[in-house]
Amino acid sequence: MKKTPPLRAIQAFEAFGRCGSVTAAANELGVSVGAVSQQIRKAEDVLGLSLLERRGRNVALTSWGRTYHAAISSGFDQIRNAQHIVERARSESALTISCLPSLASKWIGPKLLDWQTGHAGATVRLIGAEQEPRFDKDQVDFRISYGTKIHDYDHYTELFTDWVVPACAPGLLANRPVRKPSDVLDFPLLGIEWARDHQSPPSWAEWASRIGALHRKTSGEVAFSLSSAAIDAAVNGKGFVLAQLSMAADDIAAGRLIVPFDQRIKLSDAYFLAWDRAALEKPFAPELRAWIVSISKRLNASPADRDR
Repeated sequence: MKKTPPLRAIQAFEAFGRCGSVTAAANELGVSVGAVSQQIRKAEDVLGLSLLERRGRNVALTSWGRTYHAAISSGFDQIRNAQHIVERARSESALTISCLPSLASKWIGPKLLDWQTGHAGATVRLIGAEQEPRFDKDQVDFRISYGTKIHDYDHYTELFTDWVVPACAPGLLANRPVRKPSDVLDFPLLGIEWARDHQSPPSWAEWASRIGALHRKTSGEVAFSLSSAAIDAAVNGKGFVLAQLSMAADDIAAGRLIVPFDQRIKLSDAYFLAWDRAALEKPFAPELRAWIVSISKRLNASPADRDR
């Protein structure tokens, strides 16, 4: 074969195969239905093959059409990706991080200002959101999330697997000290039950079982859907919380929370960072990604190493 179909003909055929109908292809290309059909016929004439066949009221790809479409699709995907990279770099210089709400407010949020201060000219937008974003639709560059949601993305790395530990405000124990770990279970307990389809962190029943005690619920239990809300309630003296170390570290360091007994349980899954490949073309994006990974290394260490 010495002659190839005109580019417009190949484009019309590619759009039909991807969109599934002549009408949808015409809408995407901004031309008439007749124009799409005419261009596809030009491609068939040059190739000497039937690319489409009518099945009742529908038009579908022939076996030759499927073979040809599979071969040309990767090229058009690369063209669309190139346009996406250029448009993103041109239209938006700020870096946008979508993050699970509690992790945004209790872990990365307080640290971001320090990073930004060291990178003059960088602008970072932090969005706390439960819903997983779509990089091609939501104008998000990075996503920090948890568990099996990692499989929703093409480019990602695991960050750390967190631990929970019983913590409370110092005032809660002012007139009622605890002498052994099981004494914690006699206080008001603040539970965490994550919404949606994430597996919730370890419960008080699991913690009681871990220390060989009975989960008695003598003072009742209040469950929060946000880890940050449960930690804030503990800071305000409302009870004990099984606090994630990543989120409670600042409160513990400042003395707003104390850990009478360091009996830890590891979460079942890891947190992860995902990114849009096009975002890495933006200023400061590779540096921001490297920084997020670096501040996760200490959290990913063993409890003994972390406490040294």
